[in-house]
Amino acid sequence: MPGLIKIAFFDAKPYDIDSFGKASKDFDFKITYFKGHLTLETAPLIQGFQVVCVFVNDVVDRDVIDILERNGVALIALRAAGYNNIDLKAAFKRIPVVRVPAYSPYAVAEHAVALMLVLNRKVHRAYYRTRDNNFTLNGLLGFDMHGKTAGVIGTGKIGKVTINILKGFGVKVLAYDILPDKEHQKNAGFEYIDLDTLYRESDIISLHCPLTKESYHLINETSIAKMRPGIMIINTGRGMLIDSKALIEGLKTGKVGFAGLDVYEEESDYFYEDFSNKVITDDVLARLLSFNNVMVTAHQGFFTQEALQSIASTTLENIRDFFIKQKLPNEICHKCGT
Repeated sequence: MPGLIKIAFFDAKPYDIDSFGKASKDFDFKITYFKGHLTLETAPLIQGFQVVCVFVNDVVDRDVIDILERNGVALIALRAAGYNNIDLKAAFKRIPVVRVPAYSPYAVAEHAVALMLVLNRKVHRAYYRTRDNNFTLNGLLGFDMHGKTAGVIGTGKIGKVTINILKGFGVKVLAYDILPDKEHQKNAGFEYIDLDTLYRESDIISLHCPLTKESYHLINETSIAKMRPGIMIINTGRGMLIDSKALIEGLKTGKVGFAGLDVYEEESDYFYEDFSNKVITDDVLARLLSFNNVMVTAHQGFFTQEALQSIASTTLENIRDFFIKQKLPNEICHKCGT
Protein backbone atom coordinates (compact mmCIF):
# COMPACT_ATOMS: atom_id res chain seq x y z
CA MET A 1 0.00 0.00 0.00
CA PRO A 2 1.44 3.41 -0.97
CA GLY A 3 1.86 4.89 2.52
CA LEU A 4 -0.95 6.02 4.75
CA ILE A 5 -4.24 6.15 2.83
CA LYS A 6 -6.29 9.23 3.62
CA ILE A 7 -10.08 8.93 3.35
CA ALA A 8 -12.51 11.87 3.19
CA PHE A 9 -15.71 10.60 4.79
CA PHE A 10 -18.79 12.70 3.96
CA ASP A 11 -22.23 12.85 5.59
CA ALA A 12 -20.75 11.42 8.77
CA LYS A 13 -23.24 10.65 11.53
CA PRO A 14 -22.29 9.59 15.08
CA TYR A 15 -23.17 5.95 14.34
CA ASP A 16 -20.97 6.02 11.21
CA ILE A 17 -18.03 7.34 13.17
CA ASP A 18 -18.55 4.67 15.81
CA SER A 19 -18.88 1.72 13.40
CA PHE A 20 -16.04 2.82 11.11
CA GLY A 21 -13.87 3.70 14.08
CA LYS A 22 -14.15 0.15 15.37
CA ALA A 23 -13.67 -1.47 11.96
CA SER A 24 -10.72 0.74 10.94
CA LYS A 25 -8.51 -0.56 13.76
CA ASP A 26 -7.48 -3.39 11.46
CA PHE A 27 -6.56 -1.05 8.57
CA ASP A 28 -3.78 1.46 8.03
CA PHE A 29 -6.11 4.28 7.06
CA LYS A 30 -6.59 7.84 8.25
CA ILE A 31 -10.28 8.79 8.08
CA THR A 32 -11.36 12.42 8.27
CA TYR A 33 -15.06 12.80 8.95
CA PHE A 34 -17.10 15.63 7.44
CA LYS A 35 -20.64 16.18 8.72
CA GLY A 36 -21.82 17.80 5.50
CA HIS A 37 -22.77 16.14 2.23
CA LEU A 38 -20.38 15.90 -0.68
CA THR A 39 -21.59 18.55 -3.12
CA LEU A 40 -20.09 20.91 -5.66
CA GLU A 41 -19.53 23.40 -2.84
CA THR A 42 -17.84 20.94 -0.46
CA ALA A 43 -15.86 18.99 -3.07
CA PRO A 44 -12.73 21.20 -2.69
CA LEU A 45 -12.34 19.75 0.84
CA ILE A 46 -10.96 16.55 -0.70
CA GLN A 47 -7.51 18.03 -1.41
CA GLY A 48 -4.88 15.65 -0.11
CA PHE A 49 -7.20 12.64 0.10
CA GLN A 50 -6.88 9.50 -2.04
CA VAL A 51 -10.40 8.21 -1.31
CA VAL A 52 -13.82 9.77 -0.84
CA CYS A 53 -16.36 7.73 1.11
CA VAL A 54 -19.96 8.71 0.38
CA PHE A 55 -23.53 7.75 1.21
CA VAL A 56 -26.81 7.81 -0.71
CA ASN A 57 -27.55 11.54 -0.34
CA ASP A 58 -24.12 12.76 -1.38
CA VAL A 59 -23.94 14.34 -4.84
CA VAL A 60 -21.42 12.63 -7.10
CA ASP A 61 -22.28 14.10 -10.48
CA ARG A 62 -20.00 15.03 -13.40
CA ASP A 63 -18.99 18.39 -11.94
CA VAL A 64 -18.04 16.84 -8.61
CA ILE A 65 -16.16 14.00 -10.31
CA ASP A 66 -14.19 16.58 -12.30
CA ILE A 67 -13.04 18.14 -9.03
CA LEU A 68 -12.21 14.76 -7.50
CA GLU A 69 -10.11 13.78 -10.50
CA ARG A 70 -8.23 17.09 -10.61
CA ASN A 71 -7.31 16.66 -6.95
CA GLY A 72 -5.98 13.14 -7.32
CA VAL A 73 -8.79 11.11 -5.78
CA ALA A 74 -8.18 7.51 -6.82
CA LEU A 75 -11.34 5.81 -5.55
CA ILE A 76 -14.96 6.57 -4.73
CA ALA A 77 -16.15 4.23 -1.97
CA LEU A 78 -19.93 4.13 -1.61
CA ARG A 79 -20.99 2.73 1.76
CA ALA A 80 -24.36 1.54 0.47
CA ALA A 81 -25.84 -0.80 -2.13
CA GLY A 82 -27.79 1.81 -4.12
CA TYR A 83 -25.85 4.08 -6.44
CA ASN A 84 -28.36 6.27 -8.30
CA ASN A 85 -26.70 9.38 -6.82
CA ILE A 86 -23.48 8.67 -8.73
CA ASP A 87 -22.87 9.53 -12.38
CA LEU A 88 -21.24 6.26 -13.39
CA LYS A 89 -20.71 7.36 -16.99
CA ALA A 90 -18.80 10.42 -15.82
CA ALA A 91 -16.66 8.28 -13.52
CA PHE A 92 -15.92 5.62 -16.14
CA LYS A 93 -12.18 5.21 -16.87
CA ARG A 94 -11.48 8.10 -14.53
CA ILE A 95 -12.25 7.05 -10.96
CA PRO A 96 -13.44 3.55 -9.99
CA VAL A 97 -16.61 3.34 -7.88
CA VAL A 98 -17.10 0.55 -5.35
CA ARG A 99 -20.11 -0.20 -3.19
CA VAL A 100 -21.43 -2.54 -0.50
CA PRO A 101 -23.63 -4.90 -2.54
CA ALA A 102 -25.02 -6.68 0.51
CA TYR A 103 -24.81 -6.08 4.23
CA SER A 104 -27.73 -7.57 6.17
CA PRO A 105 -30.73 -8.61 4.10
CA TYR A 106 -32.38 -9.51 7.41
CA ALA A 107 -32.29 -5.88 8.53
CA VAL A 108 -34.29 -4.54 5.59
CA ALA A 109 -36.62 -7.53 5.30
CA GLU A 110 -37.47 -7.44 9.00
CA HIS A 111 -38.15 -3.71 8.76
CA ALA A 112 -40.49 -4.28 5.81
CA VAL A 113 -42.49 -6.82 7.80
CA ALA A 114 -42.44 -4.54 10.85
CA LEU A 115 -44.13 -1.85 8.74
CA MET A 116 -46.77 -4.37 7.70
CA LEU A 117 -47.51 -5.32 11.30
CA VAL A 118 -47.56 -1.76 12.62
CA LEU A 119 -49.94 -0.61 9.89
CA ASN A 120 -52.19 -3.64 10.14
CA ARG A 121 -52.59 -3.57 13.93
CA LYS A 122 -52.42 0.25 14.15
CA VAL A 123 -49.63 0.02 16.72
CA HIS A 124 -48.52 3.60 16.01
CA ARG A 125 -52.00 4.93 16.74
CA ALA A 126 -52.47 2.72 19.82
CA TYR A 127 -49.16 3.98 21.23
CA TYR A 128 -50.25 7.61 21.15
CA ARG A 129 -53.70 6.76 22.53
CA THR A 130 -52.38 5.03 25.62
CA ARG A 131 -49.90 7.88 26.24
CA ASP A 132 -53.03 10.04 26.55
CA ASN A 133 -54.71 7.49 28.86
CA ASN A 134 -57.10 6.49 26.08
CA PHE A 135 -57.53 2.72 26.14
CA THR A 136 -60.38 2.35 23.65
CA LEU A 137 -60.10 -0.01 20.69
CA ASN A 138 -62.36 1.74 18.21
CA GLY A 139 -60.57 2.25 14.91
CA LEU A 140 -57.75 -0.18 15.71
CA LEU A 141 -59.21 -3.28 14.08
CA GLY A 142 -56.66 -5.28 12.10
CA PHE A 143 -56.63 -8.56 10.20
CA ASP A 144 -54.89 -11.92 10.52
CA MET A 145 -51.76 -12.08 8.41
CA HIS A 146 -52.29 -15.83 8.27
CA GLY A 147 -54.08 -16.78 5.07
CA LYS A 148 -53.52 -13.45 3.31
CA THR A 149 -51.66 -13.10 0.01
CA ALA A 150 -48.50 -11.02 -0.28
CA GLY A 151 -46.88 -10.00 -3.54
CA VAL A 152 -43.10 -9.60 -3.35
CA ILE A 153 -41.57 -7.69 -6.25
CA GLY A 154 -37.87 -8.50 -6.44
CA THR A 155 -36.47 -11.74 -5.08
CA GLY A 156 -32.85 -10.87 -4.45
CA LYS A 157 -31.33 -11.42 -1.02
CA ILE A 158 -33.74 -9.06 0.76
CA GLY A 159 -36.77 -10.31 -1.15
CA LYS A 160 -35.91 -13.91 -0.31
CA VAL A 161 -35.65 -13.17 3.41
CA THR A 162 -38.94 -11.26 3.27
CA ILE A 163 -40.60 -14.26 1.65
CA ASN A 164 -39.23 -16.59 4.32
CA ILE A 165 -40.56 -14.36 7.12
CA LEU A 166 -43.98 -14.06 5.51
CA LYS A 167 -44.19 -17.81 5.01
CA GLY A 168 -43.64 -18.12 8.76
CA PHE A 169 -46.86 -16.16 9.29
CA GLY A 170 -48.75 -18.54 7.05
CA VAL A 171 -48.99 -15.97 4.24
CA LYS A 172 -49.41 -17.09 0.65
CA VAL A 173 -46.58 -15.49 -1.33
CA LEU A 174 -46.67 -14.48 -4.98
CA ALA A 175 -43.47 -13.07 -6.48
CA TYR A 176 -42.17 -11.31 -9.55
CA ASP A 177 -38.60 -11.00 -10.74
CA ILE A 178 -37.04 -10.66 -14.18
CA LEU A 179 -34.60 -13.37 -13.06
CA PRO A 180 -36.62 -15.91 -11.06
CA ASP A 181 -34.79 -18.03 -8.52
CA LYS A 182 -36.39 -21.41 -9.14
CA GLU A 183 -34.37 -23.12 -6.42
CA HIS A 184 -35.57 -20.75 -3.72
CA GLN A 185 -39.09 -20.99 -5.12
CA LYS A 186 -38.97 -24.75 -4.63
CA ASN A 187 -37.47 -24.56 -1.14
CA ALA A 188 -39.63 -21.71 0.22
CA GLY A 189 -42.88 -22.69 -1.47
CA PHE A 190 -44.09 -19.63 -3.34
CA GLU A 191 -45.20 -18.87 -6.90
CA TYR A 192 -43.68 -16.64 -9.57
CA ILE A 193 -46.31 -14.79 -11.59
CA ASP A 194 -46.61 -11.79 -13.89
CA LEU A 195 -47.02 -8.30 -12.44
CA ASP A 196 -50.64 -7.82 -13.46
CA THR A 197 -51.66 -11.01 -11.67
CA LEU A 198 -49.61 -10.03 -8.63
CA TYR A 199 -51.35 -6.63 -8.50
CA ARG A 200 -54.76 -8.25 -8.86
CA GLU A 201 -54.39 -11.03 -6.29
CA SER A 202 -52.27 -9.53 -3.50
CA ASP A 203 -53.49 -8.12 -0.19
CA ILE A 204 -50.02 -6.76 0.52
CA ILE A 205 -47.34 -5.70 -1.96
CA SER A 206 -43.72 -5.30 -0.84
CA LEU A 207 -41.10 -3.73 -3.10
CA HIS A 208 -37.55 -5.13 -3.09
CA CYS A 209 -36.40 -4.52 -6.66
CA PRO A 210 -33.61 -2.17 -7.77
CA LEU A 211 -34.34 1.20 -9.34
CA THR A 212 -33.92 1.02 -13.11
CA LYS A 213 -35.48 2.71 -16.11
CA GLU A 214 -37.98 -0.13 -16.22
CA SER A 215 -38.88 0.01 -12.53
CA TYR A 216 -39.10 3.80 -12.23
CA HIS A 217 -42.61 4.61 -10.93
CA LEU A 218 -43.50 0.94 -11.09
CA ILE A 219 -46.31 1.76 -8.70
CA ASN A 220 -48.35 4.37 -10.52
CA GLU A 221 -51.94 5.29 -11.33
CA THR A 222 -52.29 2.41 -13.80
CA SER A 223 -50.82 -0.29 -11.56
CA ILE A 224 -52.75 0.91 -8.49
CA ALA A 225 -55.98 0.67 -10.51
CA LYS A 226 -55.28 -3.05 -10.99
CA MET A 227 -54.92 -3.72 -7.26
CA ARG A 228 -57.45 -4.90 -4.72
CA PRO A 229 -59.34 -2.22 -2.78
CA GLY A 230 -57.55 -1.54 0.50
CA ILE A 231 -54.17 -2.81 -0.75
CA MET A 232 -51.20 -2.41 1.59
CA ILE A 233 -48.07 -1.15 -0.20
CA ILE A 234 -44.66 -1.42 1.46
CA ASN A 235 -41.52 0.17 0.02
CA THR A 236 -38.12 -0.42 1.61
CA GLY A 237 -36.33 -0.35 -1.75
CA ARG A 238 -36.00 2.96 -3.57
CA GLY A 239 -38.30 5.95 -3.34
CA MET A 240 -38.69 6.38 -7.08
CA LEU A 241 -40.28 2.95 -7.42
CA ILE A 242 -43.50 4.73 -6.41
CA ASP A 243 -45.19 7.70 -8.04
CA SER A 244 -45.96 9.51 -4.79
CA LYS A 245 -48.74 11.66 -6.24
CA ALA A 246 -50.50 8.57 -7.59
CA LEU A 247 -50.10 6.93 -4.18
CA ILE A 248 -51.73 9.93 -2.51
CA GLU A 249 -54.68 9.74 -4.88
CA GLY A 250 -55.03 6.04 -4.08
CA LEU A 251 -54.99 6.80 -0.37
CA LYS A 252 -57.59 9.55 -0.75
CA THR A 253 -60.00 7.27 -2.60
CA GLY A 254 -59.41 4.31 -0.28
CA LYS A 255 -58.04 2.14 -3.09
CA VAL A 256 -54.80 2.07 -1.11
CA GLY A 257 -55.62 1.11 2.45
CA PHE A 258 -52.13 1.33 3.93
CA ALA A 259 -48.68 2.53 2.88
CA GLY A 260 -45.41 1.78 4.65
CA LEU A 261 -42.58 3.87 3.24
CA ASP A 262 -38.97 3.66 4.38
CA VAL A 263 -37.94 5.58 1.26
CA TYR A 264 -39.32 8.57 -0.61
CA GLU A 265 -38.71 10.07 -4.06
CA GLU A 266 -37.23 13.33 -2.79
CA GLU A 267 -35.82 11.99 0.45
CA SER A 268 -32.35 13.49 -0.04
CA ASP A 269 -33.73 16.89 1.00
CA TYR A 270 -34.96 15.59 4.36
CA PHE A 271 -33.93 12.10 5.43
CA TYR A 272 -31.15 11.73 8.02
CA GLU A 273 -31.58 15.35 9.13
CA ASP A 274 -33.59 17.02 11.94
CA PHE A 275 -36.43 19.24 10.72
CA SER A 276 -38.44 19.17 13.96
CA ASN A 277 -38.18 22.94 14.32
CA LYS A 278 -38.81 23.69 10.66
CA VAL A 279 -41.71 23.56 8.22
CA ILE A 280 -41.78 20.76 5.66
CA THR A 281 -42.02 22.64 2.36
CA ASP A 282 -42.34 19.49 0.26
CA ASP A 283 -46.12 19.37 -0.20
CA VAL A 284 -46.11 15.72 -1.30
CA LEU A 285 -44.14 14.53 1.72
CA ALA A 286 -46.24 16.69 4.03
CA ARG A 287 -49.43 15.17 2.59
CA LEU A 288 -48.13 11.62 3.05
CA LEU A 289 -47.28 12.40 6.67
CA SER A 290 -50.85 13.60 7.25
CA PHE A 291 -52.47 10.17 6.66
CA ASN A 292 -53.04 8.01 9.73
CA ASN A 293 -52.77 4.89 7.58
CA VAL A 294 -49.32 5.80 6.29
CA MET A 295 -46.12 4.97 8.15
CA VAL A 296 -43.01 6.86 7.00
CA THR A 297 -39.59 5.95 8.37
CA ALA A 298 -36.45 7.79 7.34
CA HIS A 299 -34.63 5.10 5.31
CA GLN A 300 -33.75 3.15 8.44
CA GLY A 301 -34.33 -0.34 7.10
CA PHE A 302 -30.57 -1.00 7.03
CA PHE A 303 -30.06 0.43 10.51
CA THR A 304 -29.03 -2.50 12.71
CA GLN A 305 -25.81 -3.14 14.58
CA GLU A 306 -24.98 -6.06 12.33
CA ALA A 307 -25.62 -4.13 9.13
CA LEU A 308 -23.54 -1.13 10.20
CA GLN A 309 -20.62 -3.38 11.07
CA SER A 310 -20.89 -5.18 7.75
CA ILE A 311 -21.07 -1.88 5.83
CA ALA A 312 -17.97 -0.55 7.59
CA SER A 313 -15.95 -3.73 7.11
CA THR A 314 -16.87 -4.17 3.45
CA THR A 315 -16.21 -0.51 2.62
CA LEU A 316 -12.76 -0.62 4.19
CA GLU A 317 -11.99 -3.96 2.53
CA ASN A 318 -12.96 -2.44 -0.82
CA ILE A 319 -10.42 0.32 -0.26
CA ARG A 320 -7.72 -2.11 0.83
CA ASP A 321 -8.36 -4.36 -2.17
CA PHE A 322 -7.92 -1.42 -4.51
CA PHE A 323 -4.60 -0.26 -3.11
CA ILE A 324 -3.05 -3.63 -2.21
CA LYS A 325 -4.54 -6.28 -4.48
CA GLN A 326 -5.39 -4.00 -7.41
CA LYS A 327 -8.72 -5.80 -7.53
CA LEU A 328 -12.23 -4.42 -7.26
CA PRO A 329 -14.72 -7.26 -6.61
CA ASN A 330 -17.40 -4.73 -5.66
CA GLU A 331 -16.81 -2.22 -8.45
CA ILE A 332 -19.99 -0.91 -10.09
CA CYS A 333 -20.12 -1.50 -13.84
CA HIS A 334 -20.82 1.83 -15.56
CA LYS A 335 -23.00 0.09 -18.16
CA CYS A 336 -24.91 -2.58 -16.30
CA GLY A 337 -24.91 -0.97 -12.85
CA THR A 338 -23.81 -4.13 -11.03
